[in-house]
Amino acid sequence: MDIRTKYKKLKYDYPNLVVGLGNFDGVHLGHRELIVRLVERARQLGGVPAILTFHPHPVAVLRPESAPLLLLTQQAKEEMIAGLGVRVILRIPFEPSFAGLSPEAFIRDVLCAELGAVSVFVGYNYTFGHRGRGGPKTLAHFATELGYEINIVDPVEIGGEVVSSTLVRELLVRGRVEEARRFLGYTPFVDGTVVTGDGRGRELGFPTANLETDPDILVPANGVYAVKAQIRGEAFSGVGNIGHRPTFVSDYAVRNIEIHLFDLSRNLYGQPVRVRFTRHLRGERKFGTVTELVRQIEFDIRQARSYE
Repeated sequence: MDIRTKYKKLKYDYPNLVVGLGNFDGVHLGHRELIVRLVERARQLGGVPAILTFHPHPVAVLRPESAPLLLLTQQAKEEMIAGLGVRVILRIPFEPSFAGLSPEAFIRDVLCAELGAVSVFVGYNYTFGHRGRGGPKTLAHFATELGYEINIVDPVEIGGEVVSSTLVRELLVRGRVEEARRFLGYTPFVDGTVVTGDGRGRELGFPTANLETDPDILVPANGVYAVKAQIRGEAFSGVGNIGHRPTFVSDYAVRNIEIHLFDLSRNLYGQPVRVRFTRHLRGERKFGTVTELVRQIEFDIRQARSYE
C-alpha cells in the first residue's frame, strides 16, 4: 500500500485511478461495500484502486467542539482499507484553505486535473466542497463532461437499520458491543499501550494491564467485558474493566481501561495491545467490601471463559 499526503500530479504515478471518497471512520459494512466494489471495478478497468480521505476529520477543523470521537486510529483505519485491496491511500491534510474549494473546483482541479480519476465511488450521503455543498448529484452532473464514471453506493441495511458510523458510536457508548459488531463486520476494539497502574489488581489476585489510548478514540461504555487481546502476534482471552473503579477511587475524573488476561503472567509494560470487546458482562458497580468485589471478579472470569 502506498500512502500519499500530496495529490499533485498523482495521475503520472498511477494512471487510471479508481477513487473512493469518504472519511471511512470505522470501516464498517457500508464502507466495505463501497471499497469492495471499487477494487473490483479497478480490476475490470485495469486501473488502480485508491481512497481519498482527509486527516484530521474535517469536523475537527471546522467545528472542533462538535467533532465526534473516532472509531479507529488513522493507522488501524488504513491497515483495514489496505486489507480490502486498496493500493493507494490519499491522506490529504484538511486545512481551511482546502475547505474553501467549491465542489466544482474540487472535481475539476483535484479529481480530474491532478488525479486523472477514471471512475469515482461515493456513498449515497457523501458531501464535499465549501460548506458541504457538493454531493453525489454534483459528481454525476460533471461526469460526462469531464470523462469519469460515477458510482453511487446505496445504504447498506442490517435488520432494517442503515449501517453508519453514527449508529456504531451510539451502540458503543451504551456498551452494546455485540450489536456494534453486526454493523462493523468485526469485533470492536481499541489500541493502546500498557502503562504502570497502582498494582491493586495484583493485590486482589487478578493482575491487570492498564492501557493508555488515544484520547480521540471512542472507548465503549463503563463496565466489564469479555475481551480478546492481541500482543505482538499472540492472542489471549480475558476480562476487561472500563471505568472509575468506584470501590476504591473517589475521584471520578480519571477513566481507566484495565484488562486481566488468562494464562499470562509476564510483564507487559510499554507494549502495544489491541483489545477486542467481545461481550458486555455487566455494568460498573461499587462494592461494599473487597471480598464482595473478589467474588464478583471470579464470577466475571467464569463468564468470560465460557465464551472462549
